[in-house]
Amino acid sequence: MTKLAADTDYPRDFAGYGATPPDPRWPGGAKLALSFVLNYEEGGENTVLNGDAGSELYLHEVPGGTPILGERNRTVESQFDYGARAGVWRVLRLFQEQGFPLTVYGVGRALELNPDAARAFAEAGHEVASHAWRWIDYHNMDEATEAAEIARCVETITRLTGTAPVGWYTGRISPRTRTLVARHGGFLYDSDAYDDDLPHYVTAEGKPHLVIPYTLDNHDLKVAVPPGFAGPDGFERHLTDAFDLLLAEGRAGAPKMMSVGLHCRIVGRPGRAAALRRFLAHVARHRDEVWITRRADIARHWWKEHAPA
Repeated sequence: MTKLAADTDYPRDFAGYGATPPDPRWPGGAKLALSFVLNYEEGGENTVLNGDAGSELYLHEVPGGTPILGERNRTVESQFDYGARAGVWRVLRLFQEQGFPLTVYGVGRALELNPDAARAFAEAGHEVASHAWRWIDYHNMDEATEAAEIARCVETITRLTGTAPVGWYTGRISPRTRTLVARHGGFLYDSDAYDDDLPHYVTAEGKPHLVIPYTLDNHDLKVAVPPGFAGPDGFERHLTDAFDLLLAEGRAGAPKMMSVGLHCRIVGRPGRAAALRRFLAHVARHRDEVWITRRADIARHWWKEHAPA
């Protein structure tokens, strides 16, 4: 926590690791840890089918506008359906081609509606982390309901995949989310932060709590949210530039971590999948220097090698 000149507490940390971040000591002397995240949300979005007031406005091919209230928006629903019907399988094939692992941010309601996808994630050895029960904004949800939804998401993932999730990411959090996640217990980390290139600890429920920062720039959402990428080439170029710069920093003695965020209904479309395939091929050419891994494995490494003071 940063102290202001008046010695009052200010609840943000601007110092972080400062000019000399720690050596993460990635396994095998890797110069970069790379985490691919696939957000599985289809069916968990706003829709009257889930008891919501209206249709989803966010992260589809024609975002924004005015929601249809009190009835279904089948145009929007079908765009989300593409991710579950086709996009998820295309993305899984691309990662299988290279043998790269994923962390899946799984929305509980979405996985419940497509248990075949949940089983496929587990059978391929990918990590399924909790992405809340619904893909909605939790900011104004009351504490008891949010706590119940955390428990419901954990139970659903455990039942469908056979493994309890050890990671959490809500995205559109409430002021209480991290506290409730820590209070629920069983998690090695959460990723509801975007504040660093390395994991770090905070205090939650009076104990050290590991944060593995996520990304909103190395992310296919920039295709659907302005200002963003003009097309697949821009998406690929941004990922490649970020990867190359971070790898160069690692070679110079300051290894970091890179996250890449993906969505079945966005990058799963053929034109964008082609750009993703090219980026995966670029990464593969450097696999001897890069630890391509799941976030759960990064968390276990950090707890072991950089235990909280």
